[in-house]
Amino acid sequence: MQTLNVALGDRAYPIHIGRSLLGRADLILPHLRTRRVAIVTNDTVGPLYLEALSTALAQAGVGVSAVSLPDGEAYKDWETLNRIFDMLLAERCERSTTLIALGGGVVGDMGGFAAACYQRGMPFIQVPTTLLAQVDSSVGGKTAINHPLGKNMIGAFYQPRLVLADIDTLATLPDRELSAGLAEVIKYGLIRDPEFLAWLEQNLERLVARDADALAYAIERSCRNKAEVVAADETEQGERALLNLGHTFGHAIETGLGYGEWLHGEAVAAGTMMAAELSRRLGWLGEAEVARVGALFERARLPVWGPLLGAERYLELMAHDKKVEAGRLRLVLLRELGRAVIHGDAQQTDIAAAIEARCR
Repeated sequence: MQTLNVALGDRAYPIHIGRSLLGRADLILPHLRTRRVAIVTNDTVGPLYLEALSTALAQAGVGVSAVSLPDGEAYKDWETLNRIFDMLLAERCERSTTLIALGGGVVGDMGGFAAACYQRGMPFIQVPTTLLAQVDSSVGGKTAINHPLGKNMIGAFYQPRLVLADIDTLATLPDRELSAGLAEVIKYGLIRDPEFLAWLEQNLERLVARDADALAYAIERSCRNKAEVVAADETEQGERALLNLGHTFGHAIETGLGYGEWLHGEAVAAGTMMAAELSRRLGWLGEAEVARVGALFERARLPVWGPLLGAERYLELMAHDKKVEAGRLRLVLLRELGRAVIHGDAQQTDIAAAIEARCR
């Protein structure tokens, strides 16, 4: 097991990464305020891993309540969020009860948002079971639900007390979900870690083949990158926004097609290609570098072309992005491979041209 620390002063917390961790109640107990937990999972993950986690905690003397949500981005909404509150109230959970999110990014986001809201805040633990959640969404305290006009527009910054990433859960992850997680892994190399980017180019097939050592390294390196950024800019006032490379374009894809049609990582991959194309048009990347990014995504079995929504529709959806400031869209672009910047001066015509160039 490897352990990292998210350095947030008295709200610092560990990230444990390893195998056979779901049965390790001893890793969870120090982070409980009382011996009572409420587990939020979904109908896919629950049948696989809820019993193992619940049994380990019960054997350690912890009272366990649980709720299972329907699986998928389409259910990341107010109605489904209310099912968590229904369980917490029906089970008479207190402010001191710890909410544990057992699942992927949707479960983690919704569980965290519920924890932030219930009785104005209850302790929260992330147990991510997808690659995307383990390397990205479980770390950093971003919680949210979607709105028909925009993804993740309603939420809160609410840090967990612990992140427990059991690599064994990736064995049951569908290939498409694994690839979606690789989009976020590749992102870290592109925005701030050129050495990791070079490692990925040499080892991508090992990750696709689920080589345990390669996955452990990629998860640890990704979490280390994210932990450093979050510690420096918890509420995304500056540097943390760089973690959104490809996300403004990608969120437009997800919203425009309907939540769940494309996986988040798939949309981020296509969105990153649009960002790379715009970076090329600004003179920061060459054609060979854009092709290098595309080749890496293709090897990860990810889309490198966006859907044909039309540039006008993309721009309309992107206008709802959280990085819009004083009416100006700020985009995360690449000055070079391994160094991202926030750019608010791109012309609408250039953005539209980059979108059209990367859609089929």
